[in-house]
Amino acid sequence: VALLLAAKAGIPVVMHTPSEVKAAVTGSGRADKKQVAQMVKRLLKLKEIPKPVDSTDALALAICHHWRGVGNARLATAKKKAIKKR
Repeated sequence: VALLLAAKAGIPVVMHTPSEVKAAVTGSGRADKKQVAQMVKRLLKLKEIPKPVDSTDALALAICHHWRGVGNARLATAKKKAIKKR
């Protein structure tokens, strides 16, 4: 339902598989929850693993999405602008 409503509203939707998220954050698509949680802690420079531990799944998804999509698109746009200014 959420995907359908987003599509009808013209909101772009991106899907990432669990193994894709795990691979983006830990380097292994077969990482377990503890490994993902530990890497989220490291990547975000947190003192502790966020609680509840399931929240690390959401953070890992956000990191993956940024690295794989939005972040790359913004970087490409910034590079094009920098080249044009030269």
